[in-house]
Amino acid sequence: MDVLEHLPKRLVPEDTPKPQGVANWRYAQGDIAQLWLDCADTGTNVISEAVLRELDSLLDMAKTDNPRALVIRSAKAGGFAAGADIDGFADLRGDDAVQMLEQGHAVLDKLAALPFTTIAVVHGNTLGGGLELALACDHRIGVEGVKVGFPEVQLGLHPGLGGTVRLTRLIDPVAAMQMMLTGSSAHDRKARKLGILDALVPERHVEAAICAAAAGKLDHDSGGLRATAMRTRAARALAATRMRAEAEKKAPNQHYPAPYALINLWEDHGGDRNEMQKAEIASFVELLDSATAQNLIRVFFLRRKLKSEGKGTDDIHHVHVIGAGAMGAEIAAWSAMQGKRVTLEDVALEPLGKAVKRAVGVYDRKHLSEIDARDALDRMMPDPDGLGRARADLVIEAAPEKLEIKEKIYASLGGVMKPNAILASNTSSLKLADLVAATPDAGRFAGLHFFNPVSQMPLVEVVSHEGAEVKTLDRLAAFAEGIDRLPVRVTDYPGFLVNRILGPYLMEAMVMLEEGKTKEQIDRAALAFGMPMGPVTLADQVGLDICLEVAQSLRENLDRPMAETPGWLSEMVDKGHRGRKSGRGLYDYDKGETPPDTPADDLPDNIIDRLILPMCDAGVECLRKGVAQDADSVDAAVIFGTGWAPFRGGPMHYAKVRRDVPRRLEALAAEHGARFAPDPGWASFG
Repeated sequence: MDVLEHLPKRLVPEDTPKPQGVANWRYAQGDIAQLWLDCADTGTNVISEAVLRELDSLLDMAKTDNPRALVIRSAKAGGFAAGADIDGFADLRGDDAVQMLEQGHAVLDKLAALPFTTIAVVHGNTLGGGLELALACDHRIGVEGVKVGFPEVQLGLHPGLGGTVRLTRLIDPVAAMQMMLTGSSAHDRKARKLGILDALVPERHVEAAICAAAAGKLDHDSGGLRATAMRTRAARALAATRMRAEAEKKAPNQHYPAPYALINLWEDHGGDRNEMQKAEIASFVELLDSATAQNLIRVFFLRRKLKSEGKGTDDIHHVHVIGAGAMGAEIAAWSAMQGKRVTLEDVALEPLGKAVKRAVGVYDRKHLSEIDARDALDRMMPDPDGLGRARADLVIEAAPEKLEIKEKIYASLGGVMKPNAILASNTSSLKLADLVAATPDAGRFAGLHFFNPVSQMPLVEVVSHEGAEVKTLDRLAAFAEGIDRLPVRVTDYPGFLVNRILGPYLMEAMVMLEEGKTKEQIDRAALAFGMPMGPVTLADQVGLDICLEVAQSLRENLDRPMAETPGWLSEMVDKGHRGRKSGRGLYDYDKGETPPDTPADDLPDNIIDRLILPMCDAGVECLRKGVAQDADSVDAAVIFGTGWAPFRGGPMHYAKVRRDVPRRLEALAAEHGARFAPDPGWASFG
């Protein structure tokens, strides 16, 4: 019964009508009137121009009805609202953008000024424009599991419908700024503690909480003394200076202007509500026209494109993972978290125990409730005897990158797997063409390449080969999307897509170390370009042993010259120094050595071009060879698979904007060797 109490029961009553001419709302009159946001033709609410226009007229209707209270809720079981409708403003500029924002502000101001109590009941994702709508109400009641936040900074923007004003006046303004500057979300209890929510209740207590709010018995916290103190310009200036210093560490102003625009907005106008509201509109419009925002909005659409690759039904309910190492354990933990029944097999018991412990850590970092974490762990069953092989709809092989080990596993699956079950390999360095002969059924075999750590890296490569059935690939793409990962469809090729592009980046860093450049110098240069971590740090993160395997595979299987791997790197791996996972790699973590987290003061082109342009070149090669469908797929895969500087739009987009990449590669080839020679595909790229 405890589990049943946590199931969503938030569907709008069937007899609640949509008023005439209204497509996105339902309205129920009464002493406590109710407005249900129910965006048409979609399972997710977004705050669009049409939603706000309809709300404007419905607020007039409600004002005429004059209820004791008005409740705004969502008819969607998945959440209150996922944010603003990006399609609706992505192409707006100048006066058109100003007009749209002013109209949106006017509607939310009308909601805030209603003469009766207004109550937002929020559940699930309540983000961006959805949170701005809720903040315009007198009270916010959260249903357990709710997540609130302003992720606009991830699009190179800040809140634009009054959120900067309302949040900094509702709660501690420094905490409010921190949320907006980082784009971080506050899960249910944290949101209640901050004062964003006036009540946090299970679904069964929502009606009681509404009655309490309508009766004036639901108090809400304010920002307290700190909020009052921050009304002065001097106090805001001091806090703003600290905020800028912190922002510069992770989001340099030259690459990410939005945090600094938000800080300026609050520092300059935080003491005057009306002036801040006007300045918010002007700041938002200016940011919207920036290259950073346009590229980050493009990344949003790239994400949506990948998700569309996984449309359909996977018919995969039971997943069996063979190999309980770091990758296999994370695949199992994540799949179980997303509702799949999982069995996890390994030849030894110790890795299985570690896998369960790893799963607990994943669920804790993902803020699962105690019950949800318990349920996920119940779905993830250690299976040392491999009994799940015969029952699984999908068998994922995540064994070590040794051909003979994988072939032995595949041979043991013959006659054991269900007739329609799929076998997928998580290999990162072996070609599927070299594995397929050992599989029970080539048509139902493909690559399913996750990235480490699975719980943080959203991309999954769905890798085809000549004998793979289309249905198999479609089911795997749907499976990836169904477990909240982003599928990119690629063909069998050395390194597939992402590692083929990432390999030269890591290998060139090793060559630079051999030349005498310091690891800090190399990493800080990459950070200055905008990479989330430098190539030396990334090599340690991936694992030097994995890097060596990928480098060897690329060198042996590509028809183009690659950088040679320094002998000392192989010696390090032989000694067990495999990177962060072993405590020592190129950085010695056991001795407290930490990679740099601050970028170089300038952008050293001699390092950047050697690291970045071979990635662009490899992307062109993959397009020429048909490894990826198009340039957008390449950009999306590299951004979501490696964290490649998203504000630059991806390596292919960067190359188009820069325009001189082939010529610069020719110069590098003359200076450093044939590995920099531009691919023939540049002739048709653009």
